[in-house]
Parts: sequence; C-alpha cells; structure tokens
Amino acid sequence: MLYQRSSQLFAEAEHVIPGGVNSPVRAFRAVGGVPVFMKSAKGAYLEDEDGNRYIDYINSWGPMILGHAYQPVVDAIVEKARLGTSFGAPTGLETKIAQLAVKMVPNIDKIRFVNSGTEACMSAVRLARGFTKRDKIIKFSGCYHGHSDSFLIAAGSGAVTFGTPNSPGVTAGTAKDTILARYNDLDNVAAILNENVGEIAAIIIEPVAGNMGCIPPKPDFLEGLRSLCDQNGTLLIFDEVMTGFRLAKGGAQELFGVRADIVCFGKVIGGGLPVGAFASRNEIMNYLAPIGPVYQAGTLSGNPLAMAAGYAMLQAIDADAGIFERLEQKTAYLESGLRKVFTDNDLEFTINRVGSMISVHFDAEPVSDFVSAAKGDNESFRKFFHGLLAKGVYIAPSAYETWFLCDALTYDDLDATIAAASEVVKTL
Repeated sequence: MLYQRSSQLFAEAEHVIPGGVNSPVRAFRAVGGVPVFMKSAKGAYLEDEDGNRYIDYINSWGPMILGHAYQPVVDAIVEKARLGTSFGAPTGLETKIAQLAVKMVPNIDKIRFVNSGTEACMSAVRLARGFTKRDKIIKFSGCYHGHSDSFLIAAGSGAVTFGTPNSPGVTAGTAKDTILARYNDLDNVAAILNENVGEIAAIIIEPVAGNMGCIPPKPDFLEGLRSLCDQNGTLLIFDEVMTGFRLAKGGAQELFGVRADIVCFGKVIGGGLPVGAFASRNEIMNYLAPIGPVYQAGTLSGNPLAMAAGYAMLQAIDADAGIFERLEQKTAYLESGLRKVFTDNDLEFTINRVGSMISVHFDAEPVSDFVSAAKGDNESFRKFFHGLLAKGVYIAPSAYETWFLCDALTYDDLDATIAAASEVVKTL
C-alpha cells in the first residue's frame, strides 16, 4: 500500500505536535514505520488519507461496539449539535442516560459523568480515599488506568514494595501511596494487605486486562480480590473502560458475577465521544460534592453531544438481546482460524480471548501477567503487524494491546483476516 499522504501529514505534525501524535502509541514506535493517518470510518472499516481501506480491530480502542458511524449515534449527535454543543449547566439528557446505565450495570445506584477514562479512574481513587479515610492504593503491573500521577508507577525490587515513579513529573510522594501487585496472584495481594493493615483505601484493576494484550483473570482471582477487600475494609474498583458494555450489558461484573464497589467507564458510555464516568452505591457516591466532602468537577462533564451519543448507543445495546452472543461467536471464529494458521506454520504462539477482546502473543508459554506478556517475540509481532496492515487489516500497533471486534464485522471480513494472516506468517 502507498502511505505518501500519511508520511507527509506525519512530517508536518512533528513540527507542531510532540512526536507528531497526541497519544504516544499512535506514533508506531513499537512497530516502526510511519503512523497511518485516518480520514474516515464506517461500520467495520477505516479509510486512510491515501485512500487505503482496512478491516478495523482497534475500534477507537474499544468503544465502537456497534461499528463506526453507527447511524442512530450520528443522528443523535447532529440533532443535539443544532441545539448547542455545551452549556456548562444541567440537562435532562444526563438524567436519562444515568437512569439507563444504572439499570444496565449491577451494584450501582448513582453515576457521575466526567470527560475521560483517565478522569474517571482518578476520581474513583479520590472518592475511595475520601470514603475510607485511607491513603494507599494497590494497582497491578501492566494494568493501565490513564495517565494520572497515581497510576504512572513502576514496580520496586521486592515482592511487597512501594512503587516508584516511571515518568518524570510524578513525585516520589505520590508514588509512595501506590503499591504494585502482580496480576492473577492472590497471594501477592494478600501479602501486601498484611504489610499495610488498615492503610489500603482501594484495589483498582482491569477485570480483564487489555494493556498487556488481552489477559483474562484466572478462575477465582476476582472473587478472591472481593474477599480480601471485604476482610480488610478496602474498596474494589473495576476499571471497565474497556470491558464496560462490551463483555455484557453489565460489563465484567455481570460476566464474572463479582461485585465491585466502584466502576469506571470511558468513551464507550458516550458512543465513542470524549467522556467517562464512575459509579457506585449510594453510601459511597453521596460522599461526592455537592452533597459530600470529596470534590470533583468539570465544565464539560455531561456535555450534551457525548450524552446524546452515549444514550443512543446504550439504548441500542440494551434493546439487542443477541449482540453479545454474536460478538462472542465472531471472536471465537477468528480465534479458531488464527490458531489453525499459527499451528499449521509451526509457530510458537498464545492466543488469549474473553468475549470480543482477543490478542496474539508470539510465545508458547501461557500469558497471565505483565512478566509473561513481556516475554513475547516483539520482532515477529512487528512483522505480523506490518504484514496485516499491507493487506488491509488494522490491528493495534503494539504487542501490549488487545484487539476489539465490533458487531459490524461480517464473516467475510473474518475470513479475509484469517487469509491475510495465513500469508503473513509465512514471512515470519
């Protein structure tokens, strides 16, 4: 494929935007080459500035469950935009989407809308600290909860240790209140809690990790976290920026039957527009200003465009009894096809999948945490990525990201993807 226009646009962007991109993974640093600049999207397909068309397995990093430019969502945005794009004042639509979300998601009574998944997770942690009157949190290596200071923490040297900053600008004082745990390791979490009795406000986790590839929780891992939290007076926060409304109407809580104390959502709750939300039961949410002491605010929170898009999308998902079964079947079909391709070509690989989230790891050993995810053959992934891209298949430009399927994908698209992979792996 030709990328002349993308190359030109990237060169221009580098002069005025750091690294030429507004989010680092877009720069293609992990796979090499020039990032592809997109022009349009419809259904399951993207079109770049050079006119190349791709089957899309990123779907704006998850929220396009129904496909790009889903007509009811587009219509809702256009209609609302004609009435004004932002008021900085309440609207009735905020209440309508809140009522729908509370109906769909288990274990929540109230929801607060914010402007991104990062803001949702940041606010959830502040709320947990205010509610418990404790300072420390536990997060898991390899889980990403946005770029708030509390989450940009690298693991220390010991099994039970305080974190240290892994980005300049994050202070050691902030880092000392974030403790790193190993994903899928209950003993490690229990040890941390025992070393910090009465000090842990919350454990925050992606219930299905999506930022080290797709990594499912081991059987009883989430249940074990729930039990440990109950024993220690600690809140359990599910970061469902990726899993919310994707794995089930009620997200991971519904899928796994595990209750979270606070749930965070990202742009999925706004039909892909910039928005986020966090939700909980009354006793916790009533700690928020203006009725409680924990402050959180935002001029664009609940903005009418995002609320209109989100309401249209959630209504469609809520009304479609077969959507999650279709997504499951399509993703299982893709998994089966890819497994055959890799097996027939004697490649070492692992494929992880939960619902419509899936990832390929170029390593034969099970991938269950950040350490095992990091053992994959990144050079093979780089060749795989560019090979698929050249054949019109767009996957995440990083071995540490999950793929997302949308309902607009057809089995012809899946067959084309499997056929493309069959040709590409012969070159690895």
